Amino acid sequence: MLRPKIPTNPMPTGLVTPPAVVESTTVVQQAPALAPTSVAPALSRPTVQLTPGALVAVIGGGTAVVLVVGAVLVSMLLAVAVTAASLAICALVIRSLVASPRR
Repeated sequence: MLRPKIPTNPMPTGLVTPPAVVESTTVVQQAPALAPTSVAPALSRPTVQLTPGALVAVIGGGTAVVLVVGAVLVSMLLAVAVTAASLAICALVIRSLVASPRR
């Protein structure tokens, strides 16, 4: 393909020198060079091996986390439900007080 000519001095200081080597403008087909294939080195990471005791501990810890998160979410839902019910009762009481004739 066409290759751009790179200037020898990208920031001229007043004196510009011509390039030392002039390349021909003819197109020459070249066979693509094969890249050498290299085998990736084996990684020397330690393998994680869980003993039966560690496996039970991991399962127990995961179960505890799930139970705690579930309890927190259920308690938040219960708090919202109690607040909504109390606001509904307050709204009914205020409406009945406003609507009733003055005694």
